[in-house]
Amino acid sequence: MSDAPPAVLTVAGSDPSGGAGVQADLKTIQQHGGYGAAVPTLITVQNTEGVEEVELLSPDLVRAQLSSLLGDVELSAAKTGALGSPAVAHVVGSFMRETRFPWVVDPVWLPTRGKPLSKGDIVEAYKEVLVPRAALVTPNAQEAALLAEMAVRSLADAREAAERIARLGASAVLVKGGHLEGSARGTDVLLHDGEVTELPPTEIVAGRFHGTGCALSAAIATRLALGQDIPAAVEGAKAWLTGALAHAFAVGKGAKPVNHFWPMDAKP
Repeated sequence: MSDAPPAVLTVAGSDPSGGAGVQADLKTIQQHGGYGAAVPTLITVQNTEGVEEVELLSPDLVRAQLSSLLGDVELSAAKTGALGSPAVAHVVGSFMRETRFPWVVDPVWLPTRGKPLSKGDIVEAYKEVLVPRAALVTPNAQEAALLAEMAVRSLADAREAAERIARLGASAVLVKGGHLEGSARGTDVLLHDGEVTELPPTEIVAGRFHGTGCALSAAIATRLALGQDIPAAVEGAKAWLTGALAHAFAVGKGAKPVNHFWPMDAKP
């Protein structure tokens, strides 16, 4: 029996500040006990204060990276982040169709600050080829609103959006509550096996943060690779992220990155 950790793939953009994208994903995967592999989809000029420039990699280059990697490395799970264009989304979707390990799809189109990370009608591409093949989709309220074609402001909205997104074909949906209004803020909504579960925060950590969605989806994917089911992976990743935010530290003048060093099962 091999003692090697499970290999987990991230397909996402590059963030030179290390707070988001493939850099953040790789740190999260390793912290959770996985071996991280990465296929970059776009290059950004950014720091902790925002995204200044974005250059998309060609669909052919993304396809070549995936083909080379999957022809050699046995993966146990994968996640997607910023893909940049409908063409790249379709390339990734074609590989999702051919693989049997679970994919966590984090729909990343707009950064919190700075230039857009995508061009073209990428939302429609997600609906067509990524969401139907995902083991789990992890949109925030704004992303869920685009996928579900409705406003998402309350918990009731989040529940309805999760059901609409599931009808697109996703096996499970996690609508993140960080952008919900009022007392619902911070409460995530998980739809899995036809049941909706509300996951309130153990605490709401104040501050400006960078890469929270990247870290959460990478943590979930790694926990799936380690054999956890979706509800356990989501709840464990959410608890880890709370601690990682509570113990975040500044690396620049802008938003703090997640503390990727935070122990996997430590209490916040």
